[in-house]
Amino acid sequence: MADKTSVIFGNQMDKKTIKNAEKSKQSYIKKFGDDSSKDYKIGFADIPTLDYIKAKNIVFKDENEKFEHKPLIVGNIRMGFGHYRISIAMASAARALGYTPYWLDLASFDATGSKMIRHQNDLYSKASRISQKSKLFNKIVWEPLNSEGFKKITYNAKDQKNSELLVPIFRNIPKDIPYIATHVWPSQAAIHAGMTHVVNAIPDNWPMGLHLSEGAIHTVQTPFAYLGYKTLDGFAKQRLNGLSDKDLKLVGCYVDHELLANLEKDNKVRKERLASGRPIRILMTVGGAGAGYSLYKSMIIHLLPYVKEKKVAIFINFGDHKTVYQKLIKDLPELKCHEYFDKYEDLLKLRDELAKKDSEGVHAIYNSDIFEAVYSTNLLMPVCDLLITKPSELVFYPIPKIFMRHIGGHEVYGGIFGREMGDATKECPDVKSMNNMLDNLILDREIIPVMCDRIDTLKKAGFYDGAYECVKLAVKGHE
Repeated sequence: MADKTSVIFGNQMDKKTIKNAEKSKQSYIKKFGDDSSKDYKIGFADIPTLDYIKAKNIVFKDENEKFEHKPLIVGNIRMGFGHYRISIAMASAARALGYTPYWLDLASFDATGSKMIRHQNDLYSKASRISQKSKLFNKIVWEPLNSEGFKKITYNAKDQKNSELLVPIFRNIPKDIPYIATHVWPSQAAIHAGMTHVVNAIPDNWPMGLHLSEGAIHTVQTPFAYLGYKTLDGFAKQRLNGLSDKDLKLVGCYVDHELLANLEKDNKVRKERLASGRPIRILMTVGGAGAGYSLYKSMIIHLLPYVKEKKVAIFINFGDHKTVYQKLIKDLPELKCHEYFDKYEDLLKLRDELAKKDSEGVHAIYNSDIFEAVYSTNLLMPVCDLLITKPSELVFYPIPKIFMRHIGGHEVYGGIFGREMGDATKECPDVKSMNNMLDNLILDREIIPVMCDRIDTLKKAGFYDGAYECVKLAVKGHE
């Protein structure tokens, strides 16, 4: 296993950083055990929610099973919903280009490295929620950590060492299978395991040392991110060696094939709906960390009069956070919702109905299954007019958007990017600014159509082709 901790892209790490990285790895071994000699056999399971792309889930089995023709692995972890959503986009693009997508969630196994990921994810989710309740914690700890702490190249050294714990999971995976990682740990793990066709799909617009995975092809969605990784400017006090052209590619936004196939038609219908005075369909997403409750509540209170006047219909995807919904209806007894709880088939029917007729009221969606929880938003995007989201991975999706306040400083530049592209509003940091923006977009029905036209222009320019490009990079030289 090659050392990726001491020297990162030709930049020597100091002895203290190297020592702390090794200490971190050993602490996880002490906590979760040493499985470095384990021979994990792998097999496959269906993912019913993703049956339209026939993605297979890689799981542990008693005996190894063979991969199908033209396989491509999407390596990911459950950390919020963002990395799963990007992974679905990669799997979708792979299928559209003739490959068989395999899903590898490194956090899902009974293995030391998986337990390490789940432990870190629990800490991240807890801190994310605390940041929404404590302004002091957010200002002193959470914002600086997500913007500057994760940016330092020294942070990458510890992650590189910890990701060595994931190598045993790869023992029976052929090393030459094309592989796209949608989080840096699956990328680092694949490189440590000897995988030879690895693409590290960087999710954010804010360049960070956290996302470096030397040995992989790093893909970015924006010119701003490209320059950041090309120079590694701000990753250390001194000037650093940046990434070369072979290590870094600007590919565009990571978007599902299904969302792009009929995009111009979807925008045409949106504009017709706005022009005819029919209810504006607003899609709201509760993220995988379940944060931002107070702002969701305030927005819904503000929107309810519009719902009663049949100017707006609301669709809220609570993901797998049923407790958020339960708290909401307890706090707002006047809120009456059409419920789609663990009824994915009913949601599919709703999607089909929305393509044919108008909708009214408030619709609440919840799924205990992670795939259904994430993909419910994708299902509804083509038939909705406006998406309310924090400036996370959904910044890059082709639907008119209004941005809530970011959660974590790394999301700030995603919001800036979206508003500059013209398919989104600025970030609305508080209740007043959010409600003012909602009023503007609801009462002035000329704004959203302009966003739709902008999305059509961006699609024509190949702006949303990032997932296709990642697949092409992963398979290049393989066949």
